[in-house]
Amino acid sequence: MEHKHTVVQTYEPDNCLRQGYFTALKEIFNELFYNKWLIYQLFKRDFSAMYKQSFIGFLWIFIMPILNVGLFAMLGHSGIFNFGDINVPYPIYAILGLAYWQIFANGMVACGGSLTAVGDMVMRIKFSKKCVVIAAIGRGIVTFLVQLLLIVFLFMFFKIMPSKGALLMPLFAIPIIVFTIGLGLIVALLNSIVRDTGNLLTALISFYMYLTPILYAKPKVGILNQLANINPMHYFIAAGRDVVLTGHLTEPGGFIVSTIVAFVILFFGLMVFHLTETRITERI
Repeated sequence: MEHKHTVVQTYEPDNCLRQGYFTALKEIFNELFYNKWLIYQLFKRDFSAMYKQSFIGFLWIFIMPILNVGLFAMLGHSGIFNFGDINVPYPIYAILGLAYWQIFANGMVACGGSLTAVGDMVMRIKFSKKCVVIAAIGRGIVTFLVQLLLIVFLFMFFKIMPSKGALLMPLFAIPIIVFTIGLGLIVALLNSIVRDTGNLLTALISFYMYLTPILYAKPKVGILNQLANINPMHYFIAAGRDVVLTGHLTEPGGFIVSTIVAFVILFFGLMVFHLTETRITERI
């Protein structure tokens, strides 16, 4: 007489974490590698939709930073705004800072609203929700790469030769991308629970921009100087700008610490998202 054994599989909440952080991290990267085609398709869909019904399309990538820089240049020449101590033409200095900043700003807004933007897809199809958030950062990366053309044009227009380190400019975008994805994963979760997060995020990013030395040089004293000293985005932008203009970093210690912080935030964001991913559908 044969005895049939019934196999019972028990699912435990957050079981992946019980196996250890290394195992959980390995699962995450295997999952992302397996879904790389989906990430690309989501990015392509979002990016094309952004300019699909726009009359001037990709030109907005150039127009918005030019308008911002033009406004601050006018305020500076009128004495209302102080640029601080900069040794290059202001448009070059400001556009370099904005190019890096917009990776973060565009990425955070896109990542924050990514899950709610595909609510039906999240509820009906079983797939890795991380793909949606990570694909959203692509918009900021492409904007940065396109704006490199504007930066090249400005150097030619002002007849200034950048340093040889300018070739490394894209590499200094990596810590910003890491920082943005880490925060973006957390904000995407919060926005799926509390929809006011998206509106608050836009206001906070605008406020954060003015606190970060992007369109002006870092003050040597005062509260803005103190805030810049603990602001990771200041070190990321300053490092990217320094390597183009001078070929060496003025604050290498702050850049290294900020890069470490960015990877810690990415690790934390991935873990939190991975552990709560199965509950996202219930919230959207």
